[in-house]
Amino acid sequence: MTEPLFQKSNLRVLPLGRNLDDLLPILAKFPVKIVADNPDLIISHGGDGTLLGAERDYLLIPKCALRDRRRNPKCPLHDEETVLRQLFAGQLDKHFLLTLRAETETGETLTGINDLVISRVNNPCTAIRYRVWQDGKLLLPQTVSDSLIISTPFGSTGYFQSVTKGVFRCGLGLACNNAMDGIGFAIVPETSSLTIRLLRGPAVLAADNNPRLLELQDGSEISVTVSPDSTPVYGLEAFRCHDCYLLRRNGIPEQTPTSEVK
Repeated sequence: MTEPLFQKSNLRVLPLGRNLDDLLPILAKFPVKIVADNPDLIISHGGDGTLLGAERDYLLIPKCALRDRRRNPKCPLHDEETVLRQLFAGQLDKHFLLTLRAETETGETLTGINDLVISRVNNPCTAIRYRVWQDGKLLLPQTVSDSLIISTPFGSTGYFQSVTKGVFRCGLGLACNNAMDGIGFAIVPETSSLTIRLLRGPAVLAADNNPRLLELQDGSEISVTVSPDSTPVYGLEAFRCHDCYLLRRNGIPEQTPTSEVK
């Protein structure tokens, strides 16, 4: 059965991202209305960062993630027109991405669908010290590291993977970057309530690629939970296609110049 969203006439679509002059002529082939406000659907055109920014600016509005072909070559199955045709026919899978919510003692908040990071600042030679509680029970005793990453499954292919060399599919991941006592990572249920106390800073709290940072001092506490609301995102099977990834990583094979053929 077709998604109710795609049964609407004059579906209001807001494209966001880079090189939209590549995308708009393709969108013109479909019976949708391109708008600048009050969208029914956001199409993020770029990379992971574009999707993160779209979610930050348009929280909980349905989204479709498309990679920009100028920087992200596509496999034969996932050119823009094919993916959009499947989207508007209601044939793309719908995923609900977890949203992390961090709150300080003073009531300041940050949210992210990738990760939250508590990181050292100013002096690169000085680590931070912190403790972590899960549902009121001590999970990580005094830990000394460069940073603490709290990641969703979607975000685990980013900073979390670079630290742990692995990803996960459910729950929340905590990774300690360059921890002195060898603590690597922990996976906890997504229903967990986490409390982080900064024993020695200063530090900053960051969420996704949000330019807004929260400054943390010695003794600061942050609570982290998963928001009860989540955004539907369409097309992640194409957005995270392994064949497309290999083309991005390795480049498109070029034909050997005739002059070099012996």
